[in-house]
Amino acid sequence: MKLKMREPIRKILILEPSVLIAEGLRHVIDNFAGYDVCGIIRNQEGDIWAKIDDFNADLVIADPSVFDNRDRAGAHDMIKGIANAPVMALISTAADASYASTYDGTIYLSDTSDDIEQKISTVMKAAPAEQRGEGEELSSREKEILVCVAKGMLNKEIADHFNISIYTVITHRKNITRKTGIKTVAGLTVYALLNNLIDMNAME
Repeated sequence: MKLKMREPIRKILILEPSVLIAEGLRHVIDNFAGYDVCGIIRNQEGDIWAKIDDFNADLVIADPSVFDNRDRAGAHDMIKGIANAPVMALISTAADASYASTYDGTIYLSDTSDDIEQKISTVMKAAPAEQRGEGEELSSREKEILVCVAKGMLNKEIADHFNISIYTVITHRKNITRKTGIKTVAGLTVYALLNNLIDMNAME
């Protein structure tokens, strides 16, 4: 008799400031076959971006209200860049509903358990085609960040230069590393030179 291989458990990370909502969603997901809540992040105490990276989740469900106004609009891209996983919005307020369209999927507090399971399943099935990897072209902003890195600028200096948060800079740098496959500043500098993003005179 041939044994059937079990499907791997998909890990879900929840970013939600409300204990009640976070634990309620965990309870709902615990009843879904093939899924496990690997962690809950409730606030921005400490480095929230480092915490996201620590969990190695297959899916992140994030309430936009976890982030301050400066980061909220770009939160989806930042989380996706760090986790390299699809990100669903957990909409708990009418004010945050406007961000729903920027996410890979949306869960509302009014959704039933079946609705949530179906939405998660749909996002996870679509995820492999969306994963970005080495070889993908850098975006215009990523090229700008790369030039700054090659010039020896620190994350805070880059953030101030472009008037973005330091967390956004960190996310861009993670994306650059993943897309180029290069982890060192020296290597990225050579990459920038070889791709005519910067010239030797700018390095002096």
